[in-house]
Amino acid sequence: MPLSEHEQRMLEQMERALYAEDPKFATALEGSGLRTYTRRRVYQAVAGFLVGIALLMAGMVAKQVWLSVVGFLVMLGCAVLAVTGWRKAPKPGEQPAAGGPPAGRQGRQRRSMMDRIEQRWQRRRDEQQGH
Repeated sequence: MPLSEHEQRMLEQMERALYAEDPKFATALEGSGLRTYTRRRVYQAVAGFLVGIALLMAGMVAKQVWLSVVGFLVMLGCAVLAVTGWRKAPKPGEQPAAGGPPAGRQGRQRRSMMDRIEQRWQRRRDEQQGH
């Protein structure tokens, strides 16, 4: 259920107040979530890659071909996750590709928080109807 006009105005007002009061904090909140998530995903993929190497070696030592194959597949999957996560990760000064507001005030029109929330809501509804 979408928010009423009054609720939308209140949220936009709160967002503007946050930017006016502490723009550095507001900017830090915008992009850090995706950056932290992708960094954590890359670290997990690297750890999984190391587990894959261990499985591969254990399979070779134990002369169990299936264990070596599983280790190789784990390594391959984790390598793909690490590379895709690394490419998708926004750089510290740049904005995520999802269309979030720009970090600086470079004259570009930033989207309001309500627009982003509505877009996410619509995307979830579309995904649920597709199933």
